[in-house]
Amino acid sequence: MKIALLNHGCAKNLVDSELMLGLLAQKGYEVSLDEKDADIVVINTCSFIHDAEKESVQAILQMVEDGKKVIVTGCLPQKYKGELKKAIPEIAGMIGTSDIKEIVEVVDHVANHKKYVSKVSEKPEYIYPENIERQQITVGASSYIKIADGCNYHCGYCIIPQLRGEYHSRTIENILEEAKDLVDKGVTEIVLIAQDTTSYGIDLYGKQALPQLLEELNKIENLGWIRIMYAYPSQITDELIDAIARLDKVVKYIDLPLQHCNAEILKAMRRPVMNYEKLIKKIREKIPDVGIRTAFIVGYPGETDEQFNELYEFVKRVRFEKMGVFEYSREKNTVSYAMSEQVPAKIKKQRHKKLMTLQQKISREINESYVGKTLQCIVEGYTDDGVVLLRSQHDAPEIDGMVYASSENPVVPGDMENVLIDRADEYDLFGSIV
Repeated sequence: MKIALLNHGCAKNLVDSELMLGLLAQKGYEVSLDEKDADIVVINTCSFIHDAEKESVQAILQMVEDGKKVIVTGCLPQKYKGELKKAIPEIAGMIGTSDIKEIVEVVDHVANHKKYVSKVSEKPEYIYPENIERQQITVGASSYIKIADGCNYHCGYCIIPQLRGEYHSRTIENILEEAKDLVDKGVTEIVLIAQDTTSYGIDLYGKQALPQLLEELNKIENLGWIRIMYAYPSQITDELIDAIARLDKVVKYIDLPLQHCNAEILKAMRRPVMNYEKLIKKIREKIPDVGIRTAFIVGYPGETDEQFNELYEFVKRVRFEKMGVFEYSREKNTVSYAMSEQVPAKIKKQRHKKLMTLQQKISREINESYVGKTLQCIVEGYTDDGVVLLRSQHDAPEIDGMVYASSENPVVPGDMENVLIDRADEYDLFGSIV
């Protein structure tokens, strides 16, 4: 009985998929990422915004049409439970976000019975299943480590706490063990992820333990880089800033989704209302050569032209190294869904375009400042025509830009190389390995 797995959504979902593959492999199932020759297809779904849901639903319908037995896991079953089965009766099984350890039982059932099976907890509570060897889908220079799951914040636009439950950290010991295993397998960079990495440890140790975790990870031999994603602005403590500045393996890169800068909009979003400019100034002063990535939402209900212009001017002044912009997506069961002043789609699009055009100009100027400099980069692989693909410490995997370089000698993914930059565009750098 062959099983295939299709993964949708974020890096956190990817880790869940790899854990499920690990559980199935442990039980002797033959697992593949090619759905064509599989009898059962597990689809790990995303439900963060409408477009992601649509993509997941299309994948389910396609597999049903291809005559596969389909097991749907993750956010979609958690969000829609009974409705999803009613809409697509051919689904053979469903597993919720915090029930991934049930994958073997569900696959056994679907393989041997005709009857539908569902394992979706009414109230999700994600506890990381330790002692399972992840079957990695992507083995390369870098690998993700999920240090916690769930979320205790209730941002006005976000459904994650309802899909993932409360925040649960893993122990420092378990994370270290996983990191060491990954390094033994040849991973050079580990990327720490959670819904919010900066709250790590509060539930376990009574205080933010991310600085302590970084300190321990920094001691691992043969580990090249440690990267932190998804930081929460009000949790950027002086201790954390100092740890990032001081520890040599921690890349000087902070992923800090701010969502907006206007106080009224932040309040309506249920986000921290604080002086973000002051915070960024402090980070830049204490961490020389830091790259800050942020994300903003335009067109949140009630956002006026004046409030958008305030955001535009803020971006112009602060000059983020990396930035993403999202048009507000109206999601059921969120506070913002019922807000009366929904912004028309056309205006959202215009604002998105205006802010991204500004960022492209800033990004190009920042990138051009690297011309003539030598940057330490991590090798990702090669393009079809033999150009080496690398990333600098300011480039997170799959999100940010790349460094394209020529090389006299062959290099291997995971190697650290120095690249002399000779030109740049809005997103990428170009040069040669020296």
